[in-house]
Amino acid sequence: MSGQTSFTQNVPQLPSEPFRFILHFVLQFRVWYTVIVLVEIGTAVTSILIPYAIGTIVKTVSHVLTPLGAHTTQELFSQIMRGPLALFCALAFGEVIFARAGGACQIWVGPRLRAAVASDMYAYLQNHSHRFFSNHFAGSLAHRISETSAGVSQTLWAVLFDFLPIFVTLTVSTVLLYHTSITLAVLMLSWSIVFVGISYFLAKRCQPYARQSAAARSETNGKIVDAVSNLASVRLFSRFTYEISYLGHFLDREMRISYASGQHMEMVRWFQFLAAMLLKIATLYFSVTLWRDGHIGVGGFVTATGLSLLVISDTRNLSRRFLEFFEFAGNVENGVRTIIRPIEITDQPDAKKAVITDGRVVLRDVSFGYKPDRLIFQHLNLTIEAGQRVGLVGFSGSGKSTLINLILRLYDPQSGAIEIDGQDIRNVTQESLRAQIGLIPQDPSLFHRSLAENIGYGDIDASDAAIQDAARRAHADGFIQSLDQNYDSMVGERGVTLSGGQRQRIAIARVIAKNAPILILDEATSSLDSVTERAIQETIDDLSGARTVIVIAHRLSTIAHLDRILVFDNGCIVEDGSHAALLRRDGVYSRLWTSQYGGEAAPNHVLDEQRVQAVF
Repeated sequence: MSGQTSFTQNVPQLPSEPFRFILHFVLQFRVWYTVIVLVEIGTAVTSILIPYAIGTIVKTVSHVLTPLGAHTTQELFSQIMRGPLALFCALAFGEVIFARAGGACQIWVGPRLRAAVASDMYAYLQNHSHRFFSNHFAGSLAHRISETSAGVSQTLWAVLFDFLPIFVTLTVSTVLLYHTSITLAVLMLSWSIVFVGISYFLAKRCQPYARQSAAARSETNGKIVDAVSNLASVRLFSRFTYEISYLGHFLDREMRISYASGQHMEMVRWFQFLAAMLLKIATLYFSVTLWRDGHIGVGGFVTATGLSLLVISDTRNLSRRFLEFFEFAGNVENGVRTIIRPIEITDQPDAKKAVITDGRVVLRDVSFGYKPDRLIFQHLNLTIEAGQRVGLVGFSGSGKSTLINLILRLYDPQSGAIEIDGQDIRNVTQESLRAQIGLIPQDPSLFHRSLAENIGYGDIDASDAAIQDAARRAHADGFIQSLDQNYDSMVGERGVTLSGGQRQRIAIARVIAKNAPILILDEATSSLDSVTERAIQETIDDLSGARTVIVIAHRLSTIAHLDRILVFDNGCIVEDGSHAALLRRDGVYSRLWTSQYGGEAAPNHVLDEQRVQAVF
């Protein structure tokens, strides 16, 4: 069976509120963030104390030189200045050590934080239902994960490396100025409160614009990815001009939103520059006045002016930092709101690993609709015996693919139960259930990896010999050997370097390698020529053995040889029997057969077994 070893649905417990989401990851690295907080406080304190040290040096020089004048000896001067100079050097050295220690911590924890966020969000995303992925662009979801992981890191950096140092700077500056002059301390405290308050208010008003801008960028990115993914259709329908115009609509919208956001940001910048100018003028005016009146000395004057310039330097871009903070937080919010939603299909707390040996499938009184008010199945009962080969036919929308989706538990029915080998599939883990069901879809998707990796995806422990055997049984070995790098050849995104038939054969080989007890084919041979289709049918017959096989087909010759055929119409099974029995009934199946093959007992394009063997 499959090489899967773990069958527990691993859904990370992630908060759905942005700041609790950030805190969740902070706690994972709590020791490192505690260290970062301490060293950043150290950096801010040493930085803000440097003007104080310079003021102390100036004060000491003025006190020493004034009374002693020229009689001051070099030795006496050195003794008196040793303390202030040592303080200045210690602060300068400490500033460097603390700053670089913080940088080292940031380098270590930053990538790990982003990786943890991306990994947990991807793990959470994997558990969302098929409905969720049908309603979201794959590129947009990937972009949200990337933006969220970066946003968490950037939000924390804004708090730790911008807001925390500024808070320490303003607090220590006010305390130092208090010891110099109460007037200057009150001036600094008043300016700080007003400046921070207005900066926050203005930035908060800009937050909706920042959020809209981030959402517009994400939407535009999704549209670009969607267009690139469908580039073949663009070429086939000659829609280059249309696509440019279509994308231009979203680019114009993003541009308008970004322009409005930029205008508000510029208004904030006007405020912060004017406020900085006022602090410079006011500090200089009061410092000069206080020095003139003898309330402060030269050292106090130098300390006050130095502190004010340092505060202005640190806080001038505070509003911009608020805006960036809200933008980063908005990116996190967008990602969290999009991805961290309640998961529709979940494992039961006591769910066990599915054990499928026979493959007997039973639907008991199942009612289901993709929308609760539009049911496809109403009280559907069906039993597929172990080892039975069953074909599903009917018009599009009649319920064939829906039945497969329910068996795979991509959706849960509104009522009723689905059992496999007596196990209600809601009581087993989803991963263990799907690990024992092999599905070959009509349009298989391959990874942009080597052919060997794509085939071996069915069993990640498969040997090279097993992979090559699966390819031979799927009649894929021939074209693989003709490639330059054989099994090491890359297939391109979603397998674009291969033809439709080649992709289908790789998908069949992948399921052969999986070796699951239940095999489902959803128009699996529709992309193959008649000769290869017959050969693949023989391979599937060989694979069947004790397996249960369910085949969806519009080309009735594909299922004519199966044990049983179910005919669907509007969510109901209107006919059930073998190919011969259904033809004798002269019902829906008989009319479908006649419309395809004009009443022939066997279609002309299906080769007999001897001709197939002669070809292969």
